Amino acid sequence: MDDFTEKVIDVILQIPSGRVASYGQIATIAGNHRGARQVGRLLYSMSAKYKLPWHRIVNAKGEIVVFKADRQRQLLELEGVEVDGRGRVDMNKFRWEGPAGEGMDWILG
Repeated sequence: MDDFTEKVIDVILQIPSGRVASYGQIATIAGNHRGARQVGRLLYSMSAKYKLPWHRIVNAKGEIVVFKADRQRQLLELEGVEVDGRGRVDMNKFRWEGPAGEGMDWILG
């Protein structure tokens, strides 16, 4: 497993219940601000093996993914995350701020 993959898994595992992060946000924290699609591929292929909270990852607009959208909405709502009728989460209210010590210097999205 490469370094970026390990970092992505570590970052995703840190997202607390009731919070969401975007694919791009995860990629940036893990060290590759252009790796959002890779984060998506890792979630698809490794979520079960590493017990990743895949449902806490949304796109930059706060939209839940089309693949398993009903299940993602259900899991988020069980954690107290509000999902509107268009499948969007209010990122201002529910965005995870990142791991302790990261600050807000990374690019959101």
